[in-house]
Amino acid sequence: MESSADSTRTAPAAPTAGPRRPSRRAALGEVLESGVAVLRRKLSAGELGSLPVVLVLAAVWITFQSLNSSFLSPRNLSNLSVDIVGTGLIAVGIVFVLLIGELDLSVGSISGLAAAVFAVLNVNNGVPEWLALIAAVLAGTVAGTVQGYSVAKTRVPAFVVTLAGLLTFNGVMLYILGTNGTVNLDETGLVAKLTSHYFTNDAAAYGLAAVGTGLVFLVSQQDRRRRRMMGMPHRSLQGIVVRTAILAAVAFTAAYLLNRFQGLPLALLIFLVMVAGLDIVLRRTHYGRQVYALGGSIEAARRASLNVTGVQTAVLAVSGTMAAIGGLFLASRITSVSQGAGSGLLLLNAIAAAVIGGTSLFGGRGTTWSAVLGMLVIQSIASGMVITDTPTAVQFMITGGVLFAAVVIDALARRSQEAHGRA
Repeated sequence: MESSADSTRTAPAAPTAGPRRPSRRAALGEVLESGVAVLRRKLSAGELGSLPVVLVLAAVWITFQSLNSSFLSPRNLSNLSVDIVGTGLIAVGIVFVLLIGELDLSVGSISGLAAAVFAVLNVNNGVPEWLALIAAVLAGTVAGTVQGYSVAKTRVPAFVVTLAGLLTFNGVMLYILGTNGTVNLDETGLVAKLTSHYFTNDAAAYGLAAVGTGLVFLVSQQDRRRRRMMGMPHRSLQGIVVRTAILAAVAFTAAYLLNRFQGLPLALLIFLVMVAGLDIVLRRTHYGRQVYALGGSIEAARRASLNVTGVQTAVLAVSGTMAAIGGLFLASRITSVSQGAGSGLLLLNAIAAAVIGGTSLFGGRGTTWSAVLGMLVIQSIASGMVITDTPTAVQFMITGGVLFAAVVIDALARRSQEAHGRA
């Protein structure tokens, strides 16, 4: 017979469980809440960056794709990637000028002048293409330098000086072209190939996507380490990884679509390399820091003994050079130069691209990539209008509405930054 102690024996206690791990749903909820909090903080501080224009671009693409399924076809996207280059290069030069709080109205005329110089030298006078090409770009550089020096020395607003330049350079272009008024370029020549040549090997597009994504990650990580060592606010490693992953998805999707048509366009490759190179100049050189400083306050820059004359001259020189290169790409696209080169909506589209992309009209804020995003929006609207057979009047109204929204966002961001003491 068992003892009473045995009969009252209790069952062994269950092992205590360790700390419960949050479920995947809870973890995802925390990430979303953190993201919303960051978005609210950036919104209140006027630091949305390129998010608004990216959302606008996505809305434009979704709208036109729903209206016509060929909008996002490989052929149309390939044509779009080439169509943005000419005006986009001019818009990159406009970004430099806007960063110092000025405006260059002569870029359209300079682009037409450069194209005319090339055409007359090469076609009419038999000068080798490479030499005529250099002369055309130098013409834009000289024109911009003269205007920049005039602005710096006379302290007359750049839009006044460049308005005079608009008229002057347009007259010079008409004089160079002569009574005939139109010069046809060699369709197999160097300039024509700028927009007609494609790298048909799939590795070219995928390689560009891989190299670009890798460089973005490395540069972002380097910036994070530098800012952390200096005790400055910096992005988290997880944030950099997420941004890079999104960029990689977009880049490799674009490469896949380009390869389904004719491959990587030479024009797009040159455009992206130039934009990336000038972005490095702006954000990682002493000259670039001076450009942003002038945009913050030119008087403060003078009191800080910055070379205001040199920076202003160089900025207008960059704008003139980019206008000349852009003009050559525009001439390459139609393989001719006429008296209408550099006219029409070219100037307005270049300025609109820079502003829509996020470059501030008040100076001191923006990057060269602003021009790329803004130009994508403008050209996507134009392309969508053609595909859907929409009247040009509607295109103007939509583009104007997007530009107005960009200016309003810029003004509100400026006001928020002033309220937070960062303007």
